[in-house]
Amino acid sequence: MTHLDYMRRLGTQARDASRAMARASTAAKNTALQEIGNALVRHRDSILSANAADMAAGRANGLDDAMLDRLELTPERFDDMLTGLEQVAALTDPIGEITGLRYLPSGIQVGQMRVPLGVVGIIYESRPNVTIDAAALCLKSGNAAILRGGSEALQANQAIAACIREGLAAAGLPEHAVQVIDTTDRAMVDALIQHPEYVDVIVPRGGKGLIERISNNARVPVIKHLDGNCHLYIDDDADFDKALPVTLNAKTHRYGTCNTTETLLVSRAVADTMLPPIAAALAEKGVALRGCPATLALLAGRISALTAATEEDWHEEYLAPILAVKIVDGLDAAIEHINRYSSGHTESIITENYTRSRRFLTEVDSSSVMVNASTRFADGFEYGLGAEIGISTDKFHARGPVGLNGLTSNKWVVLGDGHVRS
Repeated sequence: MTHLDYMRRLGTQARDASRAMARASTAAKNTALQEIGNALVRHRDSILSANAADMAAGRANGLDDAMLDRLELTPERFDDMLTGLEQVAALTDPIGEITGLRYLPSGIQVGQMRVPLGVVGIIYESRPNVTIDAAALCLKSGNAAILRGGSEALQANQAIAACIREGLAAAGLPEHAVQVIDTTDRAMVDALIQHPEYVDVIVPRGGKGLIERISNNARVPVIKHLDGNCHLYIDDDADFDKALPVTLNAKTHRYGTCNTTETLLVSRAVADTMLPPIAAALAEKGVALRGCPATLALLAGRISALTAATEEDWHEEYLAPILAVKIVDGLDAAIEHINRYSSGHTESIITENYTRSRRFLTEVDSSSVMVNASTRFADGFEYGLGAEIGISTDKFHARGPVGLNGLTSNKWVVLGDGHVRS
């Protein structure tokens, strides 16, 4: 069977399943999520063993530390998958909700009904937990899904896919509502993104190269973000007791994630007192700093892993223990730098000044903007979405962490009683 034949088969099955999912009851969808969780618990050891085999193969194939970190399914991350399923099941079902219903002078009532997108194609690298997150959100929002994980996570993804099929069957929902592609042939990606007759939207999750290739070649609409060049700004009126732990968490909590801070901006007014101890704490955790001339002058002789930043550093998503540092002339300069260099993902300000915090929230043009909080909170799970299917830096049709509502659309509904237009 050619990759095109395979895609047609999956696409036809997904399209048929999407119609059944669009009319599925909330109870049936929640039962499916519960039964998927039960299957995961039953097969926990085999899933973790499959992930261990993927990890061993990844090390043998020379995957870098950031990729291996995303690939690893620790017991804690396994438990997070179960929690995510429970949270998605507990969320209000958006499908069928009618909003804005109103009478017009003609006598008709007009409103909008929330409906599924249809078939969602999701292409992702590493993280096998994405398989569950994506399946849960697509199912609860009444969509069918075609999932294409990375070759490095093939064994774990297939083990998880078997649990999803068990859960769907137990709930009486079509087994093809979630299909996990079982081949590593990259031609399948091209086939998936080229056929809008089978797929309504593509969500790529992975490295910048993957997302750029999909965005450039897709004939199907894409919900995406290319990279996560996130910023943390320490303001004139920052509280050091907040600035230090937030900076450390934003940079060192995990290095290989898109919501990790990659550039630290510090107001010149507090740089002399706040930056040296923060830099020392970062250095203790093994973070190398790439600083502007003012940063180099301030930290010279204090921090050994310190080099001069280049223009490229201000654009960089390191996904590594490296942080670009710049001393700026206050809030205006910080906002200007962020809006110039940011990828539009997540930015945070540390300040006790209400007026400056409001300006930062208003003027920084990113999908998540925060006050006195780590950028690591930019996550569907942390935002109470139960899980996320990805983070979008586009402005249409979804922005930021994409949860249930991001996987739906609206259609107009009109209620009449024999009305005709005059």
